[in-house]
Amino acid sequence: MEYPQDDFPFYNGKPIALTATQWIVILLSVAVGFGVLIAPVPFFTGNFAQFIPAFLFVFIPLCGLALVAPHYWAAIFRKVTIKDIKWMFGFALLNILVTFLVGFLVYETVGANSNPVNSNLAALSVLERILFFLKIIPQLMGEEIITILPFLALMALFYRRFNLTRKRSILFAWLISSILFGLYHLHTYDWNLIQCVLVIGSARLILTLPYIMTKNIWVSTGTHIINDWILFGVSLMGAIAAK
Repeated sequence: MEYPQDDFPFYNGKPIALTATQWIVILLSVAVGFGVLIAPVPFFTGNFAQFIPAFLFVFIPLCGLALVAPHYWAAIFRKVTIKDIKWMFGFALLNILVTFLVGFLVYETVGANSNPVNSNLAALSVLERILFFLKIIPQLMGEEIITILPFLALMALFYRRFNLTRKRSILFAWLISSILFGLYHLHTYDWNLIQCVLVIGSARLILTLPYIMTKNIWVSTGTHIINDWILFGVSLMGAIAAK
């Protein structure tokens, strides 16, 4: 399913090889960016101040990448084509289907918690709703960055250190980075480990596929934005209709 004549950066020494220390710097920047996003700082709760942690969530990990690969930090980005945009919508719809199916199974078996955002959206003013949907654009890009960078780090680890094949390195990096993404959401879903690993992790498996296909983080970001806008939009319309 990968686009021909293109490959992931960094895992095989192209465009440059990154040392273990450099990967640690990148992963630490990912952790700091995530910490800034979830830190309960009162100043960041205002209508416009809420954009600050969202943008720092993007900026800090990219700074970590740029620090160790100053001339090649943009290797995770590609030009977006019409074909890419079609894949964004296709993968977003696929992810919504998978999320509902896995979510239903988890809810019926072990129980699941709803995203608190869904219950809060209906209580927001029109301006606050507009700002919310705008804010999740950089926030979701940040979520892509803190998933794709660990994916590339894991792929490099499996390929170069453990001497696995490229396909196996992709597979293991894909699975582990998706589980990590699920764990990022523990605080959102009241520390429901099963829900985060199975439901959010399954959704992440789908959301990472556009990057695996295109090597372009813009495409996985676009997929994620379309996915969440649809889900939050449907939730908001349902809450308004129920009033």
